[in-house]
Amino acid sequence: MFQYKIPLSLYIHMPWCVQKCPYCDFNSHKMKSVPDYSAYIDHLINDLKQDVLLSHDRSIHSIFIGGGTPSLFSAELINNLLANINKIIPINHDAEITIEANPNSVDVERFKGYQQAGINRISIGVQSFQSDKLQKLGRVHNPQEAIDAGKLAHDLNLKSFNLDLMHGLPNQTIQHALHDLKQAIAIAPPHLSWYQLTIEPNTLFGSKPPVLPDDDMLWDIYQQGHQLLTNHGYQQYETSAYAKPNYQCQHNLNYWRFGDYIGIGCGAHGKLTQNDGTIIRTVKTKHPQGYMQGRYLERSYTVAKDELAFEFFMNRFRLFEPTPKIEFEQRTFLPMQSIDQPISLAIEKNYLVEDDKTWQITDHGKLFLNSLLEIFL
Repeated sequence: MFQYKIPLSLYIHMPWCVQKCPYCDFNSHKMKSVPDYSAYIDHLINDLKQDVLLSHDRSIHSIFIGGGTPSLFSAELINNLLANINKIIPINHDAEITIEANPNSVDVERFKGYQQAGINRISIGVQSFQSDKLQKLGRVHNPQEAIDAGKLAHDLNLKSFNLDLMHGLPNQTIQHALHDLKQAIAIAPPHLSWYQLTIEPNTLFGSKPPVLPDDDMLWDIYQQGHQLLTNHGYQQYETSAYAKPNYQCQHNLNYWRFGDYIGIGCGAHGKLTQNDGTIIRTVKTKHPQGYMQGRYLERSYTVAKDELAFEFFMNRFRLFEPTPKIEFEQRTFLPMQSIDQPISLAIEKNYLVEDDKTWQITDHGKLFLNSLLEIFL
């Protein structure tokens, strides 16, 4: 039985975009006509009613509305969604509630409406502040729209806001990458996601890959960009996330700390720990057509006991903070002795250091993360 309640988050997926970006392998669908947004909200509520049975009287620690492009949904619909969620499962009074937004779907009234609906954190998909880079990435906004959206989020005095930026873009130089970061820093977001463009299968870039910077250039971009962010008070707390002190994304922290989450909407994933320690993972129907016929659950399965240590550390070591040893037992229901051998080997190889209460990944461990994780397989 639970000795304490594992934090529970809620992820909500909005599947539509104005157009599909060539690098994107998320479950997003280009609109061929205007979707029935209101009907989709109704389906999200019905989906949640089914999953809440697995939550065991816990309240919601954080909410993240992602996509796709959630900012295509009106503030009225988002208000309706959040109000209905709160009737089904309590939302903590201090919960972080995030919505993703594209700069071209931003206007003052919409952002204010989201805030009035209960949204207290906005994540803006900027990617770059340079026109040629945005065009290459298939983005439908321009640099000024990105700047305006960031300033608007800043002026709303939200709990927090984030700017999403990419580096390692086609034909990108160090100067280009630093220009993007300097522009972002000028807007003063409490949180910055700064991640490298990767070519994924089943994307347009996957079939027609652009020429990207070589490894030496990528390393120089990362080093100089990291130093710039550090000099301006941003702390790297996760592989591709930087934040001012006390502004880390609470929703993502719950993922990486092996917390629980309900996932509703097209293609959403969930992880729900049961009272006997069983961990159930859920996967929702990917395509809007099937989902909006009421076929929400594509599959669910129980995580095998012999996979739990690997899953725990695969998430936990994405964070740069120390890992409390007690968390391993609390969130996997496995005894500490079950990982004595792999932990000793990881320490011997200088991937980890430990004290009485925590494990800490070393700089060497960060460079050889895959090798570290393989020890727990």
